[in-house]
Amino acid sequence: MEKFTTDVLNITGIRLSPGQIKLFTKYESELLIWNEKFNLTAIRDPEGIRTKHFLDSLSLLSELKPPAPLRLIDIGTGAGFPGIPLKILLPAMNLTLVESVGKKATFCRHIADTLQLENVEVITARAEDLGQNPVYREKYDWAVARAVASMPVLAEYLLPLVRVGGAILAQKGESAHAEVQSAEKAVRILGGNLRKITSVVLPGIAEERFLVIMDKIAATPRQYPRRAGLPSKKPL
Repeated sequence: MEKFTTDVLNITGIRLSPGQIKLFTKYESELLIWNEKFNLTAIRDPEGIRTKHFLDSLSLLSELKPPAPLRLIDIGTGAGFPGIPLKILLPAMNLTLVESVGKKATFCRHIADTLQLENVEVITARAEDLGQNPVYREKYDWAVARAVASMPVLAEYLLPLVRVGGAILAQKGESAHAEVQSAEKAVRILGGNLRKITSVVLPGIAEERFLVIMDKIAATPRQYPRRAGLPSKKPL
């Protein structure tokens, strides 16, 4: 874990405490064990987990600057990324993890309990359904997602969940700029506005990575998000 702690310091400016290192070590161990049975993620080696899951998740801290977001929702979290690594470094944050695949949601509940993380809610649901639920609609400071959908679709998943004055953050690859351009109409309809696209460099990773940040500047019209499955079939 020594290289990982150094990489975290270099990327985020944060020095991990012994307690945080212990949590990441346990997270890694549980992910490796569960992966043998349930195929939660294609990345199965410790070094890959530390860089492509943990560090990649923590790269969001360049935008989630103190004070920590009070409420963050992670859509399509899979095995807990980026939400749980962020929670380890921002323990005061209220975190909602959303995952439609049951076995992955079960793992997220298991790891939140195992790491004794407080104020973590795991929901097995579709983002479209949550976006029309008054308990969750426009209640979050940040909505984040990694490798979930193209930007026009993702905007319809995320923007309805964020309060006016909040923001969404999408982790994207080399297609980030083209996707943002194709999403201009959707973002405008849904009450968003592009803040910036910033590049991310991870040690030993050649592929381009970007963070796309959009501000919520107006309330999302009531008809959005549309029913489950429609945003991906007919993007705005």
